[in-house]
Amino acid sequence: FPDTYDFYENSTPRAALEKMLDGFEYRVNNEIRAKIPQLNQHLTDMMRINGDNEEFIAANQFDIRDVVNVASLIEKETASNQESYTIASVIYNRLTDPFDYPNLDIDATIVYATGDSENIDTSFDTPYNTYLYGGLPPTPISNPGLSAILAALSPADTSYYYYALNPATNEHKFSQTLQEHQNFLNSLK
Repeated sequence: FPDTYDFYENSTPRAALEKMLDGFEYRVNNEIRAKIPQLNQHLTDMMRINGDNEEFIAANQFDIRDVVNVASLIEKETASNQESYTIASVIYNRLTDPFDYPNLDIDATIVYATGDSENIDTSFDTPYNTYLYGGLPPTPISNPGLSAILAALSPADTSYYYYALNPATNEHKFSQTLQEHQNFLNSLK
């Protein structure tokens, strides 16, 4: 969990790791984890609306690891905490409709894999490239804070499937359709 930790000079690596894990357990407590069944019900409802079968739905139930993975994407993609819940909705809208949206198309996953935030190569072959590979990346791409974790647990209810940062406002423009998204991107040129 991202926080400030105090260690003794003679602390062992194991003690340091345990302190960080304890920090995560303290902040992501049972009350917060109790929201996972509600999230799964929300996702199940979305998958049923999209016509997914029960086998697919059962295979795509979330646990705390999945929530932290989504929260890591939110942490890296969100321009402000106010947008976190809407970013979460876009991620879940795509994850629950893999026929129409087979990939998440999240730039931050490529930046994580390449370390290059200036030249985002969507053809770079890595399991973290959410332009090439469906579903979540293999692991979280950041250490998400509590606000990103809460957004991952309680996404906004939207019909958005796209977003892009507006550099003039430093806020994201959310879109329902690819055409709307492309129009916005073209307006930035």
